[in-house]
Amino acid sequence: LWMSTPYIIMICLCGAVILIQITKMYLYPRGKRRGNQKEIDIGCSMTIGGREVQEDNLDTMTTEAGVLGVLSDGMGKAYGGRIASRIAVETFIELFKEYNAFDNPLYYFRKAFHSANREILKCLENERRGAASVGCVMIRDNYLYYAVVGNVKVCVYRKGDLVPMSTGHTVHALAEEYFKEGKISRQDALTLLDNHRLFNYIGQDGFRDIELFDTPVGLKKGDIVVVMSDGLYELLPFAEIEQILSNRENCQTKAYQLMDAVNQYKEKGIEKDNASVILLGIEKGVKA
Repeated sequence: LWMSTPYIIMICLCGAVILIQITKMYLYPRGKRRGNQKEIDIGCSMTIGGREVQEDNLDTMTTEAGVLGVLSDGMGKAYGGRIASRIAVETFIELFKEYNAFDNPLYYFRKAFHSANREILKCLENERRGAASVGCVMIRDNYLYYAVVGNVKVCVYRKGDLVPMSTGHTVHALAEEYFKEGKISRQDALTLLDNHRLFNYIGQDGFRDIELFDTPVGLKKGDIVVVMSDGLYELLPFAEIEQILSNRENCQTKAYQLMDAVNQYKEKGIEKDNASVILLGIEKGVKA
């Protein structure tokens, strides 16, 4: 025989290894991970509150690479806010489909925000103007990446505490930052702290800053990433939100419960705004 049995076995083994690698290349393209979608418990809900038009919008998307959540809080006249928030969410989702965002999250966030800003300006002109605050999160391998423009808030709930990750682009937040940096006096800061007007949002020619994560946030089993509009966190105290998040329910049930709490709020003199929330619960990983 020109080839001994050990050589034949070795050739067969090498061929099997090559075949497995080729199969993996087709089934699991580079940059994608398997099974992540089974590790995230997703819940979403919105309420119109006491308004005539629902200007909030949200969506999530799960791929083998990870999970995306985007929430937009619109503002404007003649349905401009509703249209702006829809454009923002659709832009983020489409770009997430088009790019492998996890290869370069900073690039994805910047491209998505600036693309959404351009689309809003293009579609809403003259008297029909609209704008939006947007919060976007991505989770991959139990790491959180986030970006915010406006007053949408990103938080992480862990062991009973709801911890804000983002500060937002309100005059209130700007006053705190300037006071810490010594740029304004304490008295001036106190005067501005009651002002929740936005100084940055998408849908304007002067759009500039994006609040981005410094480093990815490590998540643990039992954590819940919370993305919410001001219609939720400015109405309900954090303690009440934490109480609902502590329930032994899935994230979708908790999202419904948060909106029920908004709808049942009866304090006189307070108008209920649109409210919306995305909850992304970490079901696997290192225990907190």
